[in-house]
Amino acid sequence: MFGGGTPELYAESYPDKRNIPRMDFLVLFFLYLALVLLGFVMICVGSKTHYLQGLISRGAQVIFSYIIPECLQRAVLRVLHYLFHTRNYTFVILHLILQGMVYTEYTWEIFGLCQQLEFSLYYLFLPYLLLIVNLVFFTLSCVTDPGTITKANELLFLQVYEFDEVMFPKNVRCPTCDLRKPARSKHCSVCNRCVHRFDHHCVWVNNCVGAWNTRYFLSYLLTLTASAATMAVVSTVFLVRLVVMSDVYLQTYVDDLGHLQVVDTVFLVQYLFLTFPRIVFLVGFVVVLSFLLGGYLCFSLYLAAINQTTNEWYKGSRAWCQHCPHMARPPAAEPQAYRNIHSHGLWSNLREIFLPATARYERKKK
Repeated sequence: MFGGGTPELYAESYPDKRNIPRMDFLVLFFLYLALVLLGFVMICVGSKTHYLQGLISRGAQVIFSYIIPECLQRAVLRVLHYLFHTRNYTFVILHLILQGMVYTEYTWEIFGLCQQLEFSLYYLFLPYLLLIVNLVFFTLSCVTDPGTITKANELLFLQVYEFDEVMFPKNVRCPTCDLRKPARSKHCSVCNRCVHRFDHHCVWVNNCVGAWNTRYFLSYLLTLTASAATMAVVSTVFLVRLVVMSDVYLQTYVDDLGHLQVVDTVFLVQYLFLTFPRIVFLVGFVVVLSFLLGGYLCFSLYLAAINQTTNEWYKGSRAWCQHCPHMARPPAAEPQAYRNIHSHGLWSNLREIFLPATARYERKKK
């Protein structure tokens, strides 16, 4: 896969291996990572269980009311409302800045050194190819109409999907748009419009994800995950190649107590961080990003395979929570079982997403 190189080119990059003190920053880093993952799990569980969600929300309000002044709370709420409840390009610009910084670091630090190590140019240029494709689908996700429902196309959309009378009952009007709501549609409060086959509103593309741009969004997410994973692999192989060529893993060092120790994996990571701090930070960032994006991509592909939107999955979890004793509902109300009636097999479901016009016309003929 990769060619060889000369260790002499990089020997000067390495300080004396025998006198480097062992640091404990990795312990703190793993503790920080564990806390972040714990917070992420709690957010997921809280969003799934509404009783816990309300408990967390009330607890946070009580804590912040004692810590943060009221004027600052109002300012923070205004900023959060602007960022997450109004259409703006803040996250689009942030997305492009982060992507530019990552690729600048890759080009400035890794690309040139990998060329000296005679890495194959096909692998080195693969992240750039994925970047171009990703930006194309990112732009399409931003500018494509997700399926806005208007007076002109209201009747057409009403015939596309069957009403299940549980999640999507018939003859329901949107109080904001004053339009009859087709099955699987939802009014987006951020965009202030009803969207056909509404999935979710994504702040990163400043647009809703609906019937007509879900295919672009999935392709954008796939190429973004692939570019992060490719960059993580190339950068990791580069660091491993440097370690192998310099024979650092065969050396010994003196610890804080003056004892001679054999170099282990933890020491190697700390050593590389001291020698190539920006590259190690980049590797850590793209590795974590690859796992997060990969998890979300798998979840999105799963929903696509069963022909279910994020909005329907969330509403379905709420219907499931009606069986929970903490779920507030009238005593006489009986929980209604939700069943996905829109799944027609894997290939039909995927064709409906990636060829929405074809699926729409075929449904009209039926």
